[in-house]
Amino acid sequence: MKYLLTAILTLATLLPLKAQDNVTVRGYVRDAANGESLIGATVYLEGTGKGTVTNDYGFYSLTVAPGTYTLVVTYLGFADQRVTLDLLGNTMRDFALGEAGSVLEEVIVTATEEDENISTVQMSVERLDMGTIEKLPSLLGEVDVLRSIQLLPGVTSVGEGAAGFNVRGGSIDQNLVILDEAPVFNSSHLFGFFSVFNPDAVKGVKLYKGGIPARYGGRLSSILDVRMKEGNNQQLEVQGGIGTIFSRLSVEAPLVKDKSSFLLAGRRSYIDVLAAPFLNDDLADTRLNFYDLTLKTNYRFSDKDQVFLSGYRGRDIFSPGGDQGFSWGNVTGTLRWNHLFSDKVFSNLTLYYSDYDYAIILGDEPERDAFNWDASIVNLSLKPEFTYYLMPDNVLRFGGQAIHYRFEPANALAVSAGEEIDISLSRQLALESSAYVENELNLFDRLKLNYGLRLSHFAYLGDRNVYAFGEPPRRGLPRPLTGIGRAERNEIIKDWTYLEPRAAVQYSLDATSSVKASYQRTVQYIHLLSNTTASIPLDIWTPSTNNIDPQRADQYAVGYFRNISENRYELSLETYYKKLYDLIDYIDGADLILNELVEGQVLTGRGRAYGLEFQLKRTEGRLSGWLSYTLARTERLVKGINNDEWYPNRFDQTHNLNLSAFYELSDRVTLSSNFVYNTGTPTTLANSGYYQLGYFIPHNSGSLRNNFRIPDYHRLDFSLTLDPSKDKSDRRWRGQWIFGVYNAYARRNPFTVYGNQVDGRAPAGGAVDTEAIKLSVVGSIIPSVSYNFTFQ
Repeated sequence: MKYLLTAILTLATLLPLKAQDNVTVRGYVRDAANGESLIGATVYLEGTGKGTVTNDYGFYSLTVAPGTYTLVVTYLGFADQRVTLDLLGNTMRDFALGEAGSVLEEVIVTATEEDENISTVQMSVERLDMGTIEKLPSLLGEVDVLRSIQLLPGVTSVGEGAAGFNVRGGSIDQNLVILDEAPVFNSSHLFGFFSVFNPDAVKGVKLYKGGIPARYGGRLSSILDVRMKEGNNQQLEVQGGIGTIFSRLSVEAPLVKDKSSFLLAGRRSYIDVLAAPFLNDDLADTRLNFYDLTLKTNYRFSDKDQVFLSGYRGRDIFSPGGDQGFSWGNVTGTLRWNHLFSDKVFSNLTLYYSDYDYAIILGDEPERDAFNWDASIVNLSLKPEFTYYLMPDNVLRFGGQAIHYRFEPANALAVSAGEEIDISLSRQLALESSAYVENELNLFDRLKLNYGLRLSHFAYLGDRNVYAFGEPPRRGLPRPLTGIGRAERNEIIKDWTYLEPRAAVQYSLDATSSVKASYQRTVQYIHLLSNTTASIPLDIWTPSTNNIDPQRADQYAVGYFRNISENRYELSLETYYKKLYDLIDYIDGADLILNELVEGQVLTGRGRAYGLEFQLKRTEGRLSGWLSYTLARTERLVKGINNDEWYPNRFDQTHNLNLSAFYELSDRVTLSSNFVYNTGTPTTLANSGYYQLGYFIPHNSGSLRNNFRIPDYHRLDFSLTLDPSKDKSDRRWRGQWIFGVYNAYARRNPFTVYGNQVDGRAPAGGAVDTEAIKLSVVGSIIPSVSYNFTFQ
């Protein structure tokens, strides 16, 4: 390893050796209207070919030979700024960009410079700004981050209302979802219909499907990076919306103008409130709702120091009355400190806390008959990161992270006839640590390279019993328990260390096209135990243990990127191949709930996923949007399942087609539409059966896994957005109406299919009638209307 690190650092320092007398200009790029940092703004020296883009905090740094230059700052949707500077020494220059006065309201898929899709070394990365997300048709007219990214190539879901999303053949727990750096373990409200991210608090969304830089780790398939707004540091701004199913309100304002601001946003659904008049006495106290609160504040102490504090709390509640029912939710908190050590060295230190928990309470008489269960996964992390701007075309990043995990799988108490029975499961502790170094540079005029190395270590810690299992008596049965030991607190039961190399390369064919390639090795040390059709809030997380190894993956990707017709159209074509190791699966009929010996029912195996992704975007004019198509396959091979042969994964979809279009009918009116088509996902059904006592017993004669496919999924949505008049843009109150139709032709898309015998016992000698039942979550047209407002 030391030789590879030495090579990276040596290559990173080759370019600056030839320019010891250079000067540096650095600063921040912000939105003039509210002081928000602009991520990915382009800063370049006109006529030199030298330039850079701002980082996640709006910071840039350019190092050049002394002289007089014209510095140009651009950001899509904003007016360009040009300034002539005599750069004779190190200089700080901040920019505040105003919105372009003649910009159409077309969708902006990526808020970046023109040609960035072909010139950057990154591939397999999707960006969506809130302007795009807000224009997309949505369920019940409510803007939703997770539903929006499912319209992108390579991103799928197992069905309507399913929590989470799948990326390039990965399961939902293989996606790292972070909100201002803190992980969110359940990103859905209302069983998957809405995400936990309040659109009024979100600045932008970035999804890494491949070519994941070395600074990210911990998951196999993707990184979803959600950044919150910083709060308006210029003036008071109030935003909100009144919708069919929930309402929301956010407040932004400066604490110290130009230096400090805050954002406070909240949402609350009211399904139970609307339904209350129609419920009888037994259900009169039913509660079915969710809420979330988001807070962020920041303070700029100087040109070199800025601190950010952000937090989130959200909860879903379902109760048929009284104290019974269940609930689940996330709590996160993030403290970040930006510091400039010099004109070239930018640092960010992050401390975060994340807690996902759920609880079940059953029983009308808790003192006599009741059941209480709560579970959680808590982690605390410290993450220092550094960026060294060696030259405009040579950037070095390095840092590390430490994460402490506490898993509480079940604190459970059953009460029967007044007698208490403790059926809790032992808690689990773990420590994950990592260090990385990453370098991005231009080798030649046409060739760019990003390469790096991540070193990760995971320790499964004691303060619990340790179980040993033998080989099962035959395949498909649980492994027998062979021994029980005890590990004391902080004792390492088992640990692992892995190297995770990453590399991406870009070669410009000409001014409008390029080819890119990437490789990544990723390791995941925590697992979601779930054998349901789709993840549910009550699924259990577990660390890697002495019986469950970490999951690993290698992914290779190659792509062709082209801009057409003076950048009006962006074309991309990517193909990928992913190999996965030590994937989690389960014996048939596995019992994952309240099972202290659940490790004995877990199987591990290999996986493979490969596909071709096509996307065509139109980014200018009254008609804009994108067409994406994915041809893919994802399979697994696990000893003890499917006769030891490859089988399609539960979320395998051969064809995935998405069309999103936006048309500006006028300055105020936008018509939007989505069309979605997916191949049906696999499921396991009986292919034979036998009679017993007049009943038909279905049977899977070949013990095949996922041997049938659910019918294909397709849906059409529309929305009409009425914006406030631009002639009255000076008004302090601005309202927006959104009228939508979800599932326009009332398609009854099945979520799953299962077999059933028709009610009643068959007469002697008579045939037994059976049927296949399709379960649809949404089976009709869903109209909606919502009203959004802004007050300044």
